[in-house]
Amino acid sequence: MFLYNVTIGIDKDIEQEWVNWMKGEHISDVLNTGLFVSYKMYKVLHDNDDGSLSYSVQYFAETLDNVVLYLEKFAPALIEKHNQKYGGRHVAFRTLLEEV
Repeated sequence: MFLYNVTIGIDKDIEQEWVNWMKGEHISDVLNTGLFVSYKMYKVLHDNDDGSLSYSVQYFAETLDNVVLYLEKFAPALIEKHNQKYGGRHVAFRTLLEEV
């Protein structure tokens, strides 16, 4: 199993709007590619005084090829859509992990 993790820092003042959009649209768009079998979304618990909150969205794939295909074919457009909606109000970094 492979885990494609996206950690996002989002401005506090748009947190609920962003969470609703992620759960109502973006995550469905990712899963509808057919390349991931499930997902989990977590709020990162920490003290942060910079006005942002962090979330981890984890997408699970059965093969590395599925993740690579997603990154090459689908991710650029979905990342751009996210940036157009929340540009300047978030930061994101991505990590790929393999289950051992």
